[in-house]
Amino acid sequence: MKFTLSWLKDHLDTDEPLEKLADKLTMIGLEVENIEDKAKALAPFSIARVISAEQHPNADRLRVCMVDTGDGGAPVQVVCGAPNARAGLVSVFSPPGTFIPGKNITLGVGTIRGVESRGMLCSAAELEISEDHDGIMELPADAPIGKGYAEWAGLGDPVLEINLTPNRQDCTGVHGIARDLSAADMGKFKDPAIKPIKGEFPCPVKVTVEDATLCPGFALRLVRGVKNGPSPEWLQKLLTSIGLRPINALVDITNFMTYDRARPLHVFDAKKVNGNLTVRRATDGESLLALDGRTYTLDPSICVIADEHGVESLAGIMGGETSGCDENTTDVLIESALWNEINIAQTGRKLGINSDARYRFERGVDPAFMVPGLELATKLVTELCGGTPSENVVVGNAFGEDRIVDFPLSEVKRLAGIEVPLAEMRRILTHLGFMVAGSGPVVKVAVPSWRTDVHGKADIVEEVVRIVGVDKVPMTPFERGDDARKPVLTTIQLRTRRAKRALAARGMVEAVTWSFISKPHAELFGGGQAELALANPIASDLSDMRPSLLPGLVAAAQANANRGYSDVALFEVGQIFRGDRPENQFVAASGVRHGFASSKGMGRHWSGSAMTDALDAKADAFAVLAAAGAPMQALQIVPGGASWLHPGRSGTIQIGPQNVLGYFGELHPRTLEALGADGPLMAFEVILDRIPDAKKKPTRAKPLLELSAFQPVSRDFAFIVDRSVKAGDIVRSAQSVDKKLITDVTVFDVYEGKGIDPDKKSVAIAVTIQPREKTLTDQEIDAVAAKIVAEVTKKTGGILRA
Repeated sequence: MKFTLSWLKDHLDTDEPLEKLADKLTMIGLEVENIEDKAKALAPFSIARVISAEQHPNADRLRVCMVDTGDGGAPVQVVCGAPNARAGLVSVFSPPGTFIPGKNITLGVGTIRGVESRGMLCSAAELEISEDHDGIMELPADAPIGKGYAEWAGLGDPVLEINLTPNRQDCTGVHGIARDLSAADMGKFKDPAIKPIKGEFPCPVKVTVEDATLCPGFALRLVRGVKNGPSPEWLQKLLTSIGLRPINALVDITNFMTYDRARPLHVFDAKKVNGNLTVRRATDGESLLALDGRTYTLDPSICVIADEHGVESLAGIMGGETSGCDENTTDVLIESALWNEINIAQTGRKLGINSDARYRFERGVDPAFMVPGLELATKLVTELCGGTPSENVVVGNAFGEDRIVDFPLSEVKRLAGIEVPLAEMRRILTHLGFMVAGSGPVVKVAVPSWRTDVHGKADIVEEVVRIVGVDKVPMTPFERGDDARKPVLTTIQLRTRRAKRALAARGMVEAVTWSFISKPHAELFGGGQAELALANPIASDLSDMRPSLLPGLVAAAQANANRGYSDVALFEVGQIFRGDRPENQFVAASGVRHGFASSKGMGRHWSGSAMTDALDAKADAFAVLAAAGAPMQALQIVPGGASWLHPGRSGTIQIGPQNVLGYFGELHPRTLEALGADGPLMAFEVILDRIPDAKKKPTRAKPLLELSAFQPVSRDFAFIVDRSVKAGDIVRSAQSVDKKLITDVTVFDVYEGKGIDPDKKSVAIAVTIQPREKTLTDQEIDAVAAKIVAEVTKKTGGILRA
């Protein structure tokens, strides 16, 4: 929301300095984001006259100007490249040391093609006044030489920009902002009564509202014999100062009402309206060419204003071009209405329109100002454009509901911790437009119509406290007591956070999918029970609560693939539903990988590429379990997984057969076909609720492991083992030889085929040996290697491959 200081003073009689007003606005909840003070920024620029302009001796397009700056000193030499630089021209001069906003430079004394230049003659673009940069500014011949340009041009009106919270609709107009500042002792609020404009004849246009829930109130009047043209200078200057482009008097009046009184209005060219007006829902296939030049296709969820030939306006959002006002308009219909906030927001989002009217109507405008707003607009139209007004046509409720709150005076102390006397409370609330009756301990507070956000006692406390000053609220520490503080986050909340961080660290991207899926997809993943079906689903394919996160993730991965992004790695941590009882609802961490989105990257791997596989899903699942605090040594991997996984390329993670923590592997082709996805697709799902809690027992602190100063050694071993031997058994056997020296054991190759017996396989491991106390000799390294071979042979029956 933007406004100028002078505009604010039209509604607030104040002598307070700009800085104090800005600080107070922020303190009362109307945060000032920016102050643009052109007078301050342009203070060094002055009015000067060019005495002479001679051709530059070394450049065809430059002139050497002697400039009278009006300071009583000698003329100043300036090299200028503007085509309109000439003797006698009055322009704007900037001396060395001046910051030029349009060029983002600080001017200095320079030499241009061998001629010294001690200043600059400026264009309007260089002062950021307009986009005109074709030449230097040309001022009237009688402009006072030596006077500050900003002061002479009347640029001393700062523009403030405030950031409004969604509940403060009343402050989307300067009038409401002034009211708040008045309550905060920043001046006297000017609020003259709006006198009704007498209608000279009945309005010939009737209004019908088909659905009062979409349009609670509608007011209309006709003004005949107007003369539309440019609006007066004061109005154009106001609109231009906040970044709006003046169009014509009728349109500028509606924009002024929007920003001055938070009352959006619309004007129709009455001669372009056919018959009476109807407020109704649009029909399928209807369209409207709007004032922004775009054509919008409508549907029955959209509220419109229509005449007997079709749609004329998008209710509360934007008018139509065919009934817009131009220089030929002589009769005008002024509309002031109330609209359903939710419908306005939904229509704006659906059509992608962000208008000033939508911004205010979706927050809820003052219902009691519907008719007074029409009267004020009529007054402006008749004063600026002439014309004869008709009587008003008012349909529906023009006042809104009365809200009276029983307010205990002790609530301010109880909720905010500050003592505010009743007299001060009454003053604050009265200045804000509330009415207070009674003397305590409980008073009745009538809420003004423009404060649609105030409903209860806490809201009234907030109004008092923000005006008194939030800085007055005392800092009161919580009583800690003698007992230890309980953790703020629950176990499952901690596991959720850690799981997300672990998966993000592995290069996966978090997705958030629907908690509902179709019944066939739910049945595919073990769900689909009658008790998990939605009574009123938002769509036919979102009918059941999800038993797994994977259907949504697979759909998201396929959507990416359809758009050319097939290499994806997505994860989600959220609730799944296996029944309607709380014990059958779990928090799961799931993920999918497709294409070359492998966690292995370009590292050493027997596949020779970074194509994702089942082991990536296994690594993801283990990363989640480790981050969530699962007992990693107790985990067991059982071949095969859930029915939706490929039986030969999947595994189950468990701590004994009674506690299955999750699954990983490649999705079954039947699953992919049912989900409409392209494979191969790797997936995992871990149930965070099933991770056993760590045993709480006193332990002595262990010293931190320091990085070794000695070079690690890596040795590779390939063993021929039976095909039934698990690679994990080989890894554990090698690791057990010396847990201090051997810091890492990884499998980097598995081979079956030519040169190997049919019932055998070759498993290759890389072992990292990290010395701690000294550099190992070759004999010591060989001794460790021999122990590794012996231990693996003993535990698995494998022999070292030649």
